[in-house]
Amino acid sequence: MADPKVEVLVPVSGGKDSQVCLKMAVTLFGAPRVRGLFCDTGFEHPLTYQHVDKLSHLYGDVRIDRISAGNVLDVCDRFSRFPGGKSRHCTDYLKIRPTRRYLKALGLEQQSGFEVWYGMRTGESNERATRYEDKIGNDLHAPHEVMPSKYPKYLAKMGIMFRLPILEWSSSEVLEFIEGEENPLYAEGFDRVGCFPCLAGGDKWKEKAFKHDAFGRQQYFAVQLLSTKIGKSVWTSKSGKERNESGCMVCAI
Repeated sequence: MADPKVEVLVPVSGGKDSQVCLKMAVTLFGAPRVRGLFCDTGFEHPLTYQHVDKLSHLYGDVRIDRISAGNVLDVCDRFSRFPGGKSRHCTDYLKIRPTRRYLKALGLEQQSGFEVWYGMRTGESNERATRYEDKIGNDLHAPHEVMPSKYPKYLAKMGIMFRLPILEWSSSEVLEFIEGEENPLYAEGFDRVGCFPCLAGGDKWKEKAFKHDAFGRQQYFAVQLLSTKIGKSVWTSKSGKERNESGCMVCAI
């Protein structure tokens, strides 16, 4: 018997927003007609990997495919720089491009379209508030209308459409909906979950992650080795550089 048609694909990161989308989709369509997609950057915290595995069992044994296009540090090495600002080459090569290939392959396999539910919220950042200010969360959008420079128009022609179902939700509404089943990293003081740490994020969050536990310290040493190799600092702010390059952060952790 052929597998049921996938009605909704949910890109999951291990974070709370994509988890809400997965739970909503399974509730509405049933687990057999929903699929999750986890793009493994090779830079996630072990708790995040464990949580992604747990999500399947939480929501009716929904299938979550895991794909990988490499490792964050390898991409940074290739470009001889760390990500920051609008230069998010790690996101492009390790998430956007493999997702794009996956969407096309699934569309060709099914010979029909489907919806992609992204856990984007305007309340996450000013950047996202600006990017999606003319979008309505319950509407369907062509992929190239949501991310013009990342998704080609042919996906819409294949019937693949994007929905942003929690666009107007607050963080508290998200946490209430998933009923205490979120990634444990939130309880440990991290507001956003993804790469550990996000090298394009603020320096204080990088410092917090590097000092957090044994895995964070392991990440710090790997990043410092790469920093020495490419001759670029992972710290993006003046204060971050002063705190961490004038002394020895190794002693602090």
